[in-house]
Amino acid sequence: LSPDCSFTCHYRCRALVRLDCCGPPGAGDENDGNEHVLEKDTNVDEPSEWEKTELDQAQVEQRIKEYNSQINSNLFMSLNKDGSYTGFIKVQLKLVRPVSVPTTKRGPSLQPGRPHPQGVKRRTSFYLPKGTVKHLHILSHTRASEVIDALLRKFTVIDNPRKFALFERSEKDEQVYLRKLGDDEQPLRLRLLAGPSEKVLSFILKENETGEVNWDAFTLPELHNFLLILQREEEEHVRRLRHRYARCRQKMQEAL
Repeated sequence: LSPDCSFTCHYRCRALVRLDCCGPPGAGDENDGNEHVLEKDTNVDEPSEWEKTELDQAQVEQRIKEYNSQINSNLFMSLNKDGSYTGFIKVQLKLVRPVSVPTTKRGPSLQPGRPHPQGVKRRTSFYLPKGTVKHLHILSHTRASEVIDALLRKFTVIDNPRKFALFERSEKDEQVYLRKLGDDEQPLRLRLLAGPSEKVLSFILKENETGEVNWDAFTLPELHNFLLILQREEEEHVRRLRHRYARCRQKMQEAL
């Protein structure tokens, strides 16, 4: 547990953690707080302007040419003979809760000199670093749910994919909008229609907040970890409240 940023990890994993904890506590939360104020969630059932647009084959080909001419990298889109197209999307992971990855521990051999046919599967929970991004090469008909599955496989996350949701983020009139994509929506199609600008459209993976948390979907180690986190958050909140009232009391006494 770092004294500055309160990052928690296993003793054996701390050498793998790359974090800058030199700043004062809470110094890195300023931008997140400002963005959170500007963000506006929209309903998943409300189609975005990209979702309403229909393109024929000639328009798709023209859009791909325009898209490739605007990017500053080699992450081009390619039109296939069957009319589909392939390309890259960039997804930022903004996960608040820890994720679980498998840990295989070899059990005792059944016979001397012969390894156990199958290891004992265990899981380890940890927080993904803030600002983690991943580029995925997908097809035009790849669905949002398949993108989530691919991201979890890339990071060997074994949590239920239903715990996560893919969001589109857009900026308009100094306002940030977030919309949860439906399972069958096609992110690469949205990317083509919106163009390469990250301000116009970007993708974020977040926890699937449905209003009520299905705690039965979590394992016992995860639940114990959440309880510890809640306890620390409560203690920190109480500490700040006591400090606030102590300062108010001190100011009043000085005035008296």
